[in-house]
Amino acid sequence: MDFIDAIKNRQIKIAVIGLGYVGLPLSMALTKAGYYVQGIDCNAQRVESINNGHSNIIDVKDECLQESLKNDLFNASTEYSLISNVQAIIICVPTPLNKAKEPDLSYIIKAMKGVLPYLTKQILISLESTTYPGTTEELIEGYVEKEKGWKVGEDFYVCYSPERVDPGNKKFSVENTPKVIGGSTQKCLQIGQTLYESFLPKVVGVKTTRVAEMTKVLENTFRCVNIALVNEMTMMCERMGIDIWEVIKGASSKPFGFMPFYPGPGVGGHCIPLDPLYLSWEAKKYNYFNRFIETASDINSNMPYYVVHQIGKILCQQGKSIRKNKILLLGMSYKKDISDLRESPSLEVYELLKKQGASVEYYDPYIESFNYKDKVIKGIVFNEETIKQFDIVVLLSDHSNIDYNWLVEKATLIYDTRNVCKDIENHKIIKLGQNIEGMYLEN
Repeated sequence: MDFIDAIKNRQIKIAVIGLGYVGLPLSMALTKAGYYVQGIDCNAQRVESINNGHSNIIDVKDECLQESLKNDLFNASTEYSLISNVQAIIICVPTPLNKAKEPDLSYIIKAMKGVLPYLTKQILISLESTTYPGTTEELIEGYVEKEKGWKVGEDFYVCYSPERVDPGNKKFSVENTPKVIGGSTQKCLQIGQTLYESFLPKVVGVKTTRVAEMTKVLENTFRCVNIALVNEMTMMCERMGIDIWEVIKGASSKPFGFMPFYPGPGVGGHCIPLDPLYLSWEAKKYNYFNRFIETASDINSNMPYYVVHQIGKILCQQGKSIRKNKILLLGMSYKKDISDLRESPSLEVYELLKKQGASVEYYDPYIESFNYKDKVIKGIVFNEETIKQFDIVVLLSDHSNIDYNWLVEKATLIYDTRNVCKDIENHKIIKLGQNIEGMYLEN
């Protein structure tokens, strides 16, 4: 039986390396389709929790994980040696930036070094981690060919299929989001596409791994530059005394040629703040300098500074300053209704306010605590008594499970960076981008 027939008959075992927000949901989708999945993760505590039936990912319910464990279709481990029992490997490890804003591919390199001794011929390796065009060729295909002396497309097969996970999205998940895949050779693509089509409804094949890699960074660069555009429009509209939120609402009435993007305190998560810089970094090797991407990244990364500047202006209108006044940050996650703190602009707003001498506290229904300069910062008790103690409440994440009408009633002043209070008429509310020069704010 050849590889493709083995896939169709569910006669292959699959290893998923990295059991985070991409790898664990992917593993569950594979087990639902009848595959045995061997999960590999370097975090022993996470592995133990998963094997005990406790999901660390908002998009994977404990019940789903427990069912896969009960049916002996899934197991998590820290041991790469278990790779010797599988016929396909899917790599879903992080690809962050280092302090110099350059790609950090150490997780991919570590994963490949871990699997190398246990690879068997005719194995499929698919990379899902977001990265720059050429990574799959260099770190997967080239590495195995050099170390093993094998030939891609004959002795082993390589694909790139970028993850398209949107944590907390209730409409689109791994199982109903179209998947792009590219192969190192036509045979690689055929095998990889057959595997993904066996558990996903729509798979789009492209000619090469480089095309697939570029597809992913284009998707997130598109979002990055459009968010930057509306963030810049927000700052311009403030000077002109125009409500940017009303502008977007009006423009959104056009049924063609316009797609709404919204301003905020900055961009967060693993994709939008990082992926465009991966592309820009790689382009420099070709003597091409992406001024558009760099400018967009600069605008978005400066939004926390803009937010803090506006907080200072708002307090100034009340004869106060940031220093020594009490400020509550509402929402620390980078987007609504999740507990993900990766690259969250709320963390930078917190740090900037602390540096200016503010007494800063936070509340987030999804985050009990976070680490700041080797200290554990815990959220406040969210009730009327504590809310009234703050000079201003800053809405940074628009979580759905907060009663904003109640908050407006109890709070002294609210700075809304997400327009979550758009339907509430109250003088206490100041919106992101609102012109507050000379504004009189009632105490």
